[in-house]
Amino acid sequence: MKKAYLVLSDGWQTEGISVGAEGTVFGEIVFHTALTGYPEIFTDPSYWGQILVMTLPHIGNYGTASEEWQHDKPMIRGLVVRHMSSFFSRAGRALGLPEYLRMHGIPAIAGVDTRALVRHVRQKGAQNALLTTEPVTPELLAQLKAFPTMQGAELASQVTTPNPYFVGDPSQPRIALLDFGVKKAIIDHLVQRGFYVGVFPAQTPYEELRQFEPVGFLLSNGPGDPATMNYAIHTAKAIIASGLPTLGICLGHQILGLALGVPTYKLLYGHRGSNHPVKDLRTGRLFITSQNHGFAIDKEVLLQHKDFRLTHINLNDNTVEGFAHVSLPIQGVQYHPEASPGPHDSHVIFDEFAQQVSTKLLEKV
Repeated sequence: MKKAYLVLSDGWQTEGISVGAEGTVFGEIVFHTALTGYPEIFTDPSYWGQILVMTLPHIGNYGTASEEWQHDKPMIRGLVVRHMSSFFSRAGRALGLPEYLRMHGIPAIAGVDTRALVRHVRQKGAQNALLTTEPVTPELLAQLKAFPTMQGAELASQVTTPNPYFVGDPSQPRIALLDFGVKKAIIDHLVQRGFYVGVFPAQTPYEELRQFEPVGFLLSNGPGDPATMNYAIHTAKAIIASGLPTLGICLGHQILGLALGVPTYKLLYGHRGSNHPVKDLRTGRLFITSQNHGFAIDKEVLLQHKDFRLTHINLNDNTVEGFAHVSLPIQGVQYHPEASPGPHDSHVIFDEFAQQVSTKLLEKV
């Protein structure tokens, strides 16, 4: 078997066996704690530019089938696992994970002590790494040292749709969705609630969105540092001024915050998993949520904002998980309410958004 090598920018390194494509990649190394749903995870555009470590030691035992994909190709830059399954269930209707990764040119390494690696990342923070099937040379180490960090990286424009597209029944109320790296499940939830969804490139100006005649807006999830996205912040300000129902998810939530003057900051190692406890401060209800983000909005500044209130809090570290306008139908959530493949606790966020749209439509009657 061909060897593979993993080196972090702080010098931590290990070797294992190659279970994906051959080659060399650089990216920020992060970890995910979910026990299921790796096809959805690997195709989440929010992972663009990242090398992903799975904390579950055994990956690949059910292959990957297209109905589970959140994008038409994997978004991760590289994969690190303890053990990659050499066989899988659902033969005949799914691809084996190693075959899938090789098909799309994604290097992967197995045989790594992922517990030790995750402890290291938790202590030292997410950082750049190189994953390679070639010998580690001084030239590769120099490239690793020079590779740009995630802080300051504008990546949404690299994963957004190149052209607008539309999903659902054209006779239904219209939602304009700004695609910063949207997951398919988010669009599905909107269509299931009776909306006709226009999905627009990340850099679409507000005036073009309004020509679609939407009754509401959604700012999607996506990769990179939100503070670099001046174009999106400018559009979000215009959307807020419209007073129409607006929902921001993950990166979209951060963009809404920045548009209101609430800064963002980089977390030490981020929140990535399907087991993050969140409290809805409006009702006292607790949710187990799916998350994938490395940045957060500043809680102290948000609490001082006269027009917005904190609605959701992370019970692990007290970071902001949601906020809402005190008088307008505008809301942001840091976690993933579509949560494909689960947990499904947070689907209620889409119901709240749909109710806000219905209320706005009734006001026009």
